[in-house]
Amino acid sequence: MARKSSPAMLLLLLTVLLLLSPPLNAGHDYRDALRKSIMFFEGQRSGKLPPDQRLRWRRDSALHDGSSAGVDLSGGYYDAGDNIKFGFPMAFTTTMLSWSIIDFGRTMGPELKNAVKAVKWGTDYLLKATAIPGVVFVQVGDAYSDHNCWERPEDMDTLRTVFKIDRNHPGSDVAGETAAALAAASIVFRKRDPGYSRRLLDRATRVFAFANKYRGAYSNSLYHAVCPFYCDFNGYQDELLWGAAWLHKASRKRSYREFIVKNEVVLRAGDTINEFGWDNKHAGINVLISKEVLMGKAEYFESFKQNADGFICSILPGISHPQVQYSRGGLLVKTGGSNMQHVTSLSFLLLAYSNYLSHAKKVVPCGELTASPSLLRQVAKRQVDYILGDNPMGMSYMVGYGPKFPRRIHHRGSSVPSVQAHPARIQCKEGSRYFLSPNPNPNLLVGAVVGGPNVTDAFPDSRPYFQQSEPTTYINAPLVGLLGYLSAHSTWR
Repeated sequence: MARKSSPAMLLLLLTVLLLLSPPLNAGHDYRDALRKSIMFFEGQRSGKLPPDQRLRWRRDSALHDGSSAGVDLSGGYYDAGDNIKFGFPMAFTTTMLSWSIIDFGRTMGPELKNAVKAVKWGTDYLLKATAIPGVVFVQVGDAYSDHNCWERPEDMDTLRTVFKIDRNHPGSDVAGETAAALAAASIVFRKRDPGYSRRLLDRATRVFAFANKYRGAYSNSLYHAVCPFYCDFNGYQDELLWGAAWLHKASRKRSYREFIVKNEVVLRAGDTINEFGWDNKHAGINVLISKEVLMGKAEYFESFKQNADGFICSILPGISHPQVQYSRGGLLVKTGGSNMQHVTSLSFLLLAYSNYLSHAKKVVPCGELTASPSLLRQVAKRQVDYILGDNPMGMSYMVGYGPKFPRRIHHRGSSVPSVQAHPARIQCKEGSRYFLSPNPNPNLLVGAVVGGPNVTDAFPDSRPYFQQSEPTTYINAPLVGLLGYLSAHSTWR
């Protein structure tokens, strides 16, 4: 049962906010952090690297991906510290990079072009993965084989098995997210490259139709390949709504609006309101669709705004939902590993919604409390500042930012000597000594944000503690938008 606000609780909220506020003399170079957060994606690239590659310790890798299935699946991103290409989180990463640019690109300055490149590296791969009608290639590499080795991607000799979904083996979740990514990216390229934009939107339309017609969860079709790594615990319904929401935004076609309205209840739009990430899109759906309501253009979506308001109230300090905690140091904490994925994605939604509210001159009613846009921005900013070093450890959780940051991240390419430093092949088990070494990683994966500390604000800078020391693309993708905004609004209140 939801807890009602009281004067005592409001006082607690104000106290918590004061505790979470950084010192007056604190300051961060958000522009530098933005540059590095985007550079991280270059360290995660698979395939043939371009001449303007900035992280020079990386080299070409996995050039023949897809050959066993007679297709070209080179390119794309490794999801985290391993060498697998998982389509579900890669598509979500691409969606969030696109949303970051759509909402905050105008404040990214010279880094905007690099953010756009990061999106295109993802969409070029997703176009390859969806080139055959009725088929989506959703993974390259055998996760068990890969996780049995500690080797840099340039030396990979593990299985590069290709996994796909089709009408007989449905995957509406990964296909719906892929459609969302392609549609969102089509908005990014609408003026920059109209031809590419149309191609993305046409493909998104086709992939969404496939996802909707052949319904099912990909973790049922491909259980042994994708579970427990990126198993769909939340069901595929949210991805169908998410895909439709982005296609509606990109195409303005009435059919997608009607799909959203008709399927709102069937596809459970109001479920688990304080979740948002690669597996659960509910809060993101409600925030994204609410923009139209707040702009006065879509009364028929009013229930989504009510859901979005409920989401906001569920994660605010002092009145948050039992599933959301705040550490003594001020970090938003949810159960499960890699907590920073929740911090960046939920903070992104807070910031995006605060902007929508500001333009509409609206606030969010949370019982006796009124949550203003400035309050939402302050909470989001506090989370970013925690990541960048305003925390009990005095540590930036972004590699390469600030004087103190994680040096022993759980990442194969970063921890094994580079090809330049060690030209000879380092085979599967030969890399184990680097994994177990107490020494810092030899290659800085600049901009990588790790899973982060636990609810006690403690962080072991150690590779074996992968839930805390491993970076992921879907931690960084929402952070790009947050830093894009903060880099231009660092003095606001």
